[in-house]
Amino acid sequence: MTTEELFCRRAITSGFALIYWAGVFVQARRVRRHIGRAPNLKPRGAKEKLLWLGWLLVIAAWMGQGFLVKGGDASFWLRMPAGLLHPLGLVLGIALTLAGYAGTIWCYAIMGDAWRIGIDRSEKNSLVTRGPYRAVRHPIYLFQIVMLAGALLLLPTAVSALTLAVHLLCVLTKAVDEEKYLLTVHGETYRAYLARTGRLFPKFF
Repeated sequence: MTTEELFCRRAITSGFALIYWAGVFVQARRVRRHIGRAPNLKPRGAKEKLLWLGWLLVIAAWMGQGFLVKGGDASFWLRMPAGLLHPLGLVLGIALTLAGYAGTIWCYAIMGDAWRIGIDRSEKNSLVTRGPYRAVRHPIYLFQIVMLAGALLLLPTAVSALTLAVHLLCVLTKAVDEEKYLLTVHGETYRAYLARTGRLFPKFF
């Protein structure tokens, strides 16, 4: 792998991580202006605080790894085996990163002011079932997974794999909590929605 290719892999991974989370901040500010309060940014309860800690670790690893990865003399956690550095991985990594980011913007547009980060059980939001929500209940989490899979292809290290694993654990836990809450809000309407959609991936059968 050339120095130029390594720089490209590092820049795309860390650069898009920074762009993505800056976009989350902008989205939170936009929704706050429209609804007159924060979109449930403060974690409630021990479980949600642990989830926030997990996501902070994911964000830090996603953004920071590109600055730490070097050549073949890196530590185990940041070493990139030569066999995993195929040019196809670079192309697929870029494609997944772009697709995940574009999908997230799509979700923001569809959700509008119904977008939230945390759960406020006193709040009764409308149920969004258009666009990507027609087939998947948590497409924003899906598109985050797509971007992190792209990061794993771009920088195939133990840190990338661990980051993806921690993120999967966090989003699955959060998705289950959100579904329990939405069942209390929308009842049978949401139960029917559960039956025809997938949690993170479309339901084909």
